Amino acid sequence: MVPLGSGSGPVDHVPLVLVFRSRSKDERAGSPGSKRSAVTPSPPQQPRDPQAPKGRPTPKRAMAQSQRRSLASTPTNRKDASKRQREARRADLARQREALASGDERYLPARDKGPVRRFARDYVDSRFCVAEFFLPLAVLILVLSVLPQPEIKTISLLLWLAVIVLIVLDSIGTGFRLRKELQSRFPNENRRGAVAYGLMRTLQMRRLRLPKPQVKRGEKP
Repeated sequence: MVPLGSGSGPVDHVPLVLVFRSRSKDERAGSPGSKRSAVTPSPPQQPRDPQAPKGRPTPKRAMAQSQRRSLASTPTNRKDASKRQREARRADLARQREALASGDERYLPARDKGPVRRFARDYVDSRFCVAEFFLPLAVLILVLSVLPQPEIKTISLLLWLAVIVLIVLDSIGTGFRLRKELQSRFPNENRRGAVAYGLMRTLQMRRLRLPKPQVKRGEKP
């Protein structure tokens, strides 16, 4: 026991153990203000972008959704992958057929694309060519050659030779004029194979040509 005072009266004694115990309890308990100050404040929320429209996902959310859709559409095995490749090939062929009928440059095959090839087609389609009548003339000559009369067979042979000569001469003239037009109109373009492309088109009948003719006969391309 430790005396706390002196005098004539009775001296009050306070146990030292109780003093230290009360102080330790107060330190452990702490005041309410200390509890509030010890709590770490939560970070402030980021303000919403005013330009982002309401009711729509944010850019990060939209990106996540697109990634989930792409993962969902990815084929899981070789069978699904081959099936999708076949479907994509059919869709491409369907677009090409429509483009060959309408002349749409976006979906034409590579051999028919470009302004040079388009001019070659229009140049051939705008005029008569002997080569385009080759198929019907060949059928006629074949029919004449099977007849029993020797005179008709001779006529069919001479007619066959005449058709071949006319086709060769007309093709030479058409190719020369087409080459000249291409050189004057497309001096800086790649013209390789354009003349042969146009001459091969002359061997087809007009209604059977693909892409379909886009100019009338006699019309300037």
